[in-house]
Amino acid sequence: MTRPDPAALRAVIFDLDGTLVDTASEFVVVVQALRAEHDLPPLEPARIRASVSNGARALVTLALGTREADRLFEGQRLRLLELYGEVLGSSARPYPGIEDLLAELAARGIGWGVSTNKPRAYAAPLLERLALQPPLGSLVCPDDVSVRKPHPESLLRNCRELGCEPQQAIYVGDHQRDIEAGLRAGMFTIAALYGYIEADDDPALWGADASVDSSTQLQGLILAPH
Repeated sequence: MTRPDPAALRAVIFDLDGTLVDTASEFVVVVQALRAEHDLPPLEPARIRASVSNGARALVTLALGTREADRLFEGQRLRLLELYGEVLGSSARPYPGIEDLLAELAARGIGWGVSTNKPRAYAAPLLERLALQPPLGSLVCPDDVSVRKPHPESLLRNCRELGCEPQQAIYVGDHQRDIEAGLRAGMFTIAALYGYIEADDDPALWGADASVDSSTQLQGLILAPH
């Protein structure tokens, strides 16, 4: 899909973890704490970081080697979320260049929002604590839709809340599900290669319209004239 010209661009929508905000340091603490409770040694932090975008269930499997079919899995998932709630927002920070990008979008009258598979109970307070400016115009979590990403429902809701058509928006994400959701919604998609990507994943196969190696490259790509 063709990138919207900055003059026609109405909104930029971001995935949350690994795209807008670097939250990996908090999940490293949580996974290591969960392992310690089971008398397991620490994992290499890079392994945890790469799995953050896969969600709580994947982190439990990584931490303890258990699967969803295991009898104790749900209790372990809830314990991981409890531990996460204790550190939520303590060290998470927007990626370099994000705050400058948001300021420039505001100066041009372009809105921004977030589409995430992170439950609202965690996404909303995290964003509140970060206090990014200007405030986002739309936050869509799995609680808000009937089908989560990679289904496009979340992004279509973002567009309605931001008052734009999908072809007037750009979606940035660090996982194949993000790119698939954006493409299915009819949006221009950018793969955030600086995010949380597993070693055996190949972003070249995601089908994104564009990609960036660093968050500081986003502003130039999004706002460059055709």
